[in-house]
Amino acid sequence: MTIGMAKQLVRDNKGAMHSFRFRGARNQIEEFEGMITDIYPAIFIIKLNNQKIRSFSYSDVLIDNLKILN
Repeated sequence: MTIGMAKQLVRDNKGAMHSFRFRGARNQIEEFEGMITDIYPAIFIIKLNNQKIRSFSYSDVLIDNLKILN
């Protein structure tokens, strides 16, 4: 996968509700549901069901720290 492919994957999934799995520091795994709402050149925004907002970089998708499950 390239960074361009990661950006395209995020663009293709914008606006739909998805489940996500994020592998954070010290291999802690967090699963959550939300919607990709905004896309910027270096990051994208996911709005969670509880109205919280999280931002991720495309490199998180590229190195499998963030996975879109469904």
